[in-house]
This record gives sequence, C-alpha cells and structure tokens, in this order.
Amino acid sequence: MGKLVLGCIADDFTGATDLANNLVRAGMRVVQAIGVPEARRAGPPQASARPLGGQRGHEVPSVGAEILPLDADVDAVVVALKSRTITPAEAIAQSLDALRWLQAQGAQQIYFKYCSTFDSTFTGEVRGNIGPVTEALMEALNCDFTIATPAFPDNKRTVFKGYLFAGDVLLNESGMQNHPLTPMTDANLVRVLQAQCTRKVGLIDHTVVARGDAAITERIAQLKGEGVSIAIVDAVSNDDLLRLGPALAKMPLVTAGSGVAIGLPANFGLSPSSQASALPSASGLRAIVSGSCSLATNRQVLDFIQRGGAALAIDPLRIAAGVDVAAEALAWAAPLVARQPVLVYSTAEAGAVKSVQGKLGVEEAGAMVERTIAAIARGLVDQGVRQLVVAGGETSGACVQALGIAQMQIGPQIDPGVPWCHARAEAAKTTDGAGMHIALKSGNFGGDDFFTKAFTVLA
Repeated sequence: MGKLVLGCIADDFTGATDLANNLVRAGMRVVQAIGVPEARRAGPPQASARPLGGQRGHEVPSVGAEILPLDADVDAVVVALKSRTITPAEAIAQSLDALRWLQAQGAQQIYFKYCSTFDSTFTGEVRGNIGPVTEALMEALNCDFTIATPAFPDNKRTVFKGYLFAGDVLLNESGMQNHPLTPMTDANLVRVLQAQCTRKVGLIDHTVVARGDAAITERIAQLKGEGVSIAIVDAVSNDDLLRLGPALAKMPLVTAGSGVAIGLPANFGLSPSSQASALPSASGLRAIVSGSCSLATNRQVLDFIQRGGAALAIDPLRIAAGVDVAAEALAWAAPLVARQPVLVYSTAEAGAVKSVQGKLGVEEAGAMVERTIAAIARGLVDQGVRQLVVAGGETSGACVQALGIAQMQIGPQIDPGVPWCHARAEAAKTTDGAGMHIALKSGNFGGDDFFTKAFTVLA
C-alpha cells in the first residue's frame, strides 16, 4: 500500500511484537517503534522503572537514539510503551503522546493493545490502566463507542459470556490470581472493566458474534442506545475474530489483545502474503536471555537444559552481594556461544521468586536482575550474537533499551504471538555494523521447545 493506515499503541514491548506478528500474518507490513519516535532523541540516558515480576521502582538506563525514518511501504506502526504497570495517569500521558504521533503520520484507525490476560496496574485504589487509557483515547478521538476483548484463541485465551478463559480454566484459576503485581482474581471482564471506567460497559456475546458482522453492528447500535460506550466481545475461535473484523472497519478506536488484529487488514484491502514477513538473512551467533518467571518460561528453560543446551542461572542474592554476575556470565558464555546457542536466565518458580523478594525487597530484587540481564544481552551482542531471544515482557523492555534499538521490522512467527524481528545496524548499534535478529517473548507464550525451535525458523 505504501501508506500508513493502522496506528497501534501497545502497553508493553512483547505485547507490541505479539500484535505486530498477527498483523504481518494477515498481510500488513509492520514496523515496531520502541517508544514514541519523537521522544527518542540523542542525549543522556533516560530511565524507566520495572523490577522482577513487573514491579515498579528501579531504573534501567535507556540508550539515547536518533529518530529513524519509517519504511516507505509500511502499512502499520506499533508503538511499544512500558505502560502496563505504571500509574494510570502516566499510562494515559504516554498513550496520548503515542496517539498524537500516529495521527501526525496519517493513521486512519487506532488500536490500543493490552495483554491477553487483561491485567494492568492494581494497587490500593488503583483498579487498572486499561479502562482509563481507553477512555482517554476515546475522548481524544471523539469516539463514542469501542470494543474490548483480549481473546487470542491461538494462545488459548478465549472469552465466553464475558468471562476470560486461559486454556480450560477461568483466568482467576490459571495462576494469574497469584501475579505479584497485577493479580487477576475475577474472570468477568465486564465487571473488571466497569470498575476501571466512568463510561458504561456492556457485552456482545457469542450468539451475536456467531451471526456475523451485520448482527454485531446491530448489537452495537442497540448498546449505544442503552448508553453503553464500551463492549466486551466474546470470541472462542479465530472465526469469531474474523467475523468481528468487518464490524470494526469504521470504528476510530479498537481496543483488544492481539487476536482481533487478524481480522483488520482485510478492511484495508490486504490479504496474507509471505512478503509481509520477509526479513534479511540471519547470521552471527545465537543466545537466549530470560527474566520471565511464568510457568511457560520455566518449562522452556527446563526443556532447553534437558536437550543438552548450555545454560547458566543468575542468582539475585549474589548480585545483591556485589558480585559482578554479568561479567561472570559473559566470561562463561564466551567459549560456548561460538559453538552453540547459550541461555542465561533468572527464571525461577513462584516460591523462589517470593523468597528472593522477601530478602531483598520486591523492587530492589527486580531492579538488580533486570539491570544484570540487560547488561548480559548487551555483552552477548558485543561478543557477536546476532540472533537473540529475550523472554519476559519487562526483561524485553530492559534489553531493547540497553541495546539502543529504536525500531524493528516484524518477520516470521516462531510460535503464536512471537515473531522474529530485525533491527538495522544503525538501530542495534552492533560493533561490526551488522543488523541483528531479535525475538521478544511474552512470559506466558510459546511451546515447551520454544528456545530450541526459535533458531530453526531463521535457519
């Protein structure tokens, strides 16, 4: 097409690549920007705050970077923010900055992307960011109605009668009820979102969705007549999302997880094409860094080790004791990475994470671990790694910032929600002037063999 038609705002870095992945699969050429491009000017390091498990409080230095031009042929841009676990006021400010930039680029429709577990800041009286950001974007766009659904059936996130399921269980029975910062103790999304909104929230249930876009459009009109401004939408299959797509064609703002993205490119006359995911050829050494403590990532670490992979665990207590763990890890990796992929991880089971947090404090534990993993990622790239997998949303943010990556082209899917991306040499600031491939994996995504399979996709 050669013209930006869809502007997207994602509330974390892995969520941004998740969304971009689905858009590419449906035929859009997509670039992901790390932060609002106009805000990334050369200068002193900036700070962002996220510790282990998503807590706030520490500072991860962000490398100053020049503004890079967007591809001339881009159809969509996803602006990746780190706004999921900050205060609603901060999340609104960042999201409105992204909106203004996307509007200046000519975006015809805005997509606010959040996690498929529908979680965001939840502390004290703060009930979450999703509702406040949605309402702020609606106000800015003069939008009187939008939808909300985190459904992503390919990753076993479905919505039925307004209730969010993770696999075969309700969200609040899936482990998310124990999340250290954004616990989800209620799977009823109408109720969850209404607690965050001043506008009235309603439901478009599966019986309507099953009848197609005309029925969905009719239901939207009915809800608007009842004073509803935001509607949770049921979706238990990709077919439901494809039926929803046409009904959203004229909606200024869409809010959703990444699943809804599969039904939007057709509204702009686009269809799946292998050209949309084409990336430069891969070369260089291979490595994985992981800070996620999700059940899925724990399984992936174990699978990699059981297959004979070279892996090194990071001990937060040794970091706290003043040991230069990053230097140790890089010294360990140096002779190995030339022969095989290496994995450096702080991934641990929930009990172990809580034990460390109890000794060091939640914020300080996370701060140290993320700084260390980001330094290791930077060091691995300096050693010649040009194919890097990063596991964990907050870890991905810290690593991308440490690498100074400002924009990435989105490529082929590894597993649902996780694509390979490519950063040009001037974006990745590699020592040899070569570009690099990077995959940012949400903690909950990917099969058990993800760390092994990822590199076969680029082979």
